[in-house]
Amino acid sequence: MQYLINEFLRTLVMISLKGYFKKIVIEGKENIPKNTPILLVSNHQNALIDPLLLGTHTWLKPYYLTRASVFKQSFVAKFLNYIHMLPVYRVRDGFSSIQQNQGTFDQTYEVLRNNGTVIIFAEGSHSLIRNLRPLSKGFTRIAFGLKEKYPETNPVILPVAVDYSAHKRSGGIARVTIGKAIPVDMPAAKSGLLTKSVQVALENLVVEIPSEGYEQHLERLIEHQVDLSSSSDVSQFLETGEVPNPVKEISGFTNKLMKIFHFPLYWIWLWKKPSVKDPVFSSTWKFLIGYVLGPSYYLLLLLLAISSTLGSWALAFLVMAIITLIINKNPQE
Repeated sequence: MQYLINEFLRTLVMISLKGYFKKIVIEGKENIPKNTPILLVSNHQNALIDPLLLGTHTWLKPYYLTRASVFKQSFVAKFLNYIHMLPVYRVRDGFSSIQQNQGTFDQTYEVLRNNGTVIIFAEGSHSLIRNLRPLSKGFTRIAFGLKEKYPETNPVILPVAVDYSAHKRSGGIARVTIGKAIPVDMPAAKSGLLTKSVQVALENLVVEIPSEGYEQHLERLIEHQVDLSSSSDVSQFLETGEVPNPVKEISGFTNKLMKIFHFPLYWIWLWKKPSVKDPVFSSTWKFLIGYVLGPSYYLLLLLLAISSTLGSWALAFLVMAIITLIINKNPQE
C-alpha cells in the first residue's frame, strides 16, 4: 500500500511540476548507474522544489536526508517518513541531538545495501545565489560507513546540478544535469579527497556567476535574455558576450490575465506572502498552493459550468484559466 500511495503522489507531483514550469530539461540520464548503491549529491537553491524535481524526474525513487527541524510534530514526522524522508540533525539543533543521526545513517545503510538511492543536499543549506557553496562531509561518512558495515557493497556518488531560469516564479525553465558517477574506491582516511572530487564535479555542472560583481553580472544576463538554467549558456555569455539560446520574456499583460482567472489562488498567495520570510520558499509555496488547491478550483468551475445558472460564464472562466496558465511562461527572474 505504501508503494502504491508513493507512486500515486509521485505521479501527481510530476504532472504538477510540468504545469508549473515552462520546460523541465533532464541532461545526463545515461550517467545513472543501475543495480548500484547511489548517494545522489546535489546543490540546493530552491527549497522543496529541488527534491521534488529529483524525486520525480530521475526515476530513482530515492530517500531524502532532510533537516530534522521539520520533524518536530509527530504527525508530520510519520508522514515524512512515509514518503521516504529521513531526519538529519545539525550542530544548530544541539550537540545532544547529533547522536540521533546514527539511527538515520543506519536506515540509509539498509536502503543503499539494497541498491537504493539517497539524496543529500551537501551544501547544508539553501540559497538563491547561483554558485556552488562548499560541501559538508556528511555524504562521505555515509559512504564509508556503508562500506564498513557491508564491505561487499560498491557505492557511488552521483553529482547532480539543479538550476532554474527563475527561482521565485512559475513558468520558467528547470534543468537537472546528471554528472558521471564517482566510485567510492579509496580508504576512509582519504575522505577529503572524495569530498574534493565531488566538489569539482558539481562545479562543472552548476551555473556559476562570479561572486565579484555578482548582481551586475546577473542583471546583464537577464537583460540579454540568457538562459540562467544553462551552465554553458551563462559561461559563454560571460566569456564572449554571445547569447546562443535567448529566452524570450512574456508581456506583463499575459501575467495579469493569469492572475485574474486564477484570482482565488492568487489571493491565497498574497495572504501567505508576508509570512514567507525566506525568499527561497516563494516558489515552494506557489507550487503547493497550485498543487493542493488548483485541481479543486478547476473542478469547481467545471461543476458550475455543468449544473448552475452560471454555466456559460463558468465554462468561459475555466477555459481562460487553462489558456492563461499555458501561455504564461515567464522564464527569467
